[in-house]
Amino acid sequence: MTATKMSGLPLVTPTGRLIAPAGLPREEFLANRLAGIGGSDIAAVLGMHRHTSPIKLYLEKRGELPPLPRPAWLEEAADIGSDLEEFIASRFARMTGTWVEPIGTLQHVDRAWMLVNLDRRVEGCDDGPCFVECKNRSEYQFEDWRDGVPDEPALQVHWGIGVSGYSHGHLAALIGGNKFRHVRIDRDEQLLSHLVEAGERFMKRVLDGDPPPIDGSDATTELLAHLFDVHPDAIRELDPAKITPLLAERDRLKAEVKEREQQLSEIDNQLTAELGDAEIAQANNQILYTAKKNGVFANKRFEEAHPEIAARLRKTVSVLDVEAVKEQHPDEYRAHRARVIRPAKPRKKAA
Repeated sequence: MTATKMSGLPLVTPTGRLIAPAGLPREEFLANRLAGIGGSDIAAVLGMHRHTSPIKLYLEKRGELPPLPRPAWLEEAADIGSDLEEFIASRFARMTGTWVEPIGTLQHVDRAWMLVNLDRRVEGCDDGPCFVECKNRSEYQFEDWRDGVPDEPALQVHWGIGVSGYSHGHLAALIGGNKFRHVRIDRDEQLLSHLVEAGERFMKRVLDGDPPPIDGSDATTELLAHLFDVHPDAIRELDPAKITPLLAERDRLKAEVKEREQQLSEIDNQLTAELGDAEIAQANNQILYTAKKNGVFANKRFEEAHPEIAARLRKTVSVLDVEAVKEQHPDEYRAHRARVIRPAKPRKKAA
C-alpha cells in the first residue's frame, strides 16, 4: 500500500499512524521507504550522511537507482547491528528502568511523506511515552560519542520526534562491543521546522523529476563510478557556456590547493627547524606541538643507505597482478578503473 492509502489508520503516537509492523521482510521494508523521507534519509537530504548523498537518495526515491555493489564490511556491519538491536534496547531498558517494545514504521498524520521506522517504543519514562533508536558502532567511532552525539543519528532521532509527535526520544549506542552510551534528545521546534522544510523541498524535487546538484561527497563519487556504462572514446557534445566556467573554476581550485600545500609545508618546516633535535615543543609547562619520527617510512631512501639490510629483509607479498588482469580481462579491468578529468590543452592559433 502507498502512503496515501494509509490515511484512515488510527494514530498510535500523538501524530503518527502505524503503516507497517516491525519485522517486515527486507524487500517490503525497503519498498515502504520509497513512499517518503525516513529517519535514515534526512541526513542524506541535508548532505550529512556517511554513505548516501542527495543525488543518490533522489535516484532511490525515483526508483531509478541501479543495483550498486555494497561493500562486504558494510553488509556485515548492518547484519551485526540488526542482531545486536535487541541487546541494545534491553540494556537501555534495564539502565533506565523502562520497558521497550517494537513498533514499526510510522507516517505523519498531516504529511504523508514523513515516515520513520522506530526501533523501540519506550514506556515508563518519567516524562511520558517516547522511543529509542539503537546503534552499534565500531571502536574507531568512540571519539564521536565521547562528549555528545554525531549529527547523523541525532538527526534521525529528531526526525522520529517530528513524525511521532513525542516530546523527546533516546539514542542508545554500543561502541566497540564493550562501551554503552545513551542520551536523551528533546524536541526542538526550530530544528524540526528546518528539517520538515528541507524534506518537503526534496520530495518536491523527487515528484517533479528535478535532481539535486552533484556534490563532492564520497557517496556521489562512488555512485558515479557505477552509474554509467561508459563507452570507450565515445563523444558527447556539451554546452560550453556551462562547461567552460566549471573547467576554469577547477583550474583555479587546483592552483589554490597547490599554493596552500606549499604554504603548509613552509610552516611545517619552520616548526621543525624551531625544534632542532627535540621532539616536543612546550611553553609554560604546556605542550604546543610534537614532531616525532613516527611518520611514513622512506623505503627508497632506506634501501639506498642500507642495501645489505634491505636485501636481507625483503619479503614476498601476494598482490593482484593488475597487468595480467588488464591483458586477460580487458572489459573487467576497464569497468573498475576510475574516471579521471583531464582538461584538453588549448589549441594553438595558426600563425
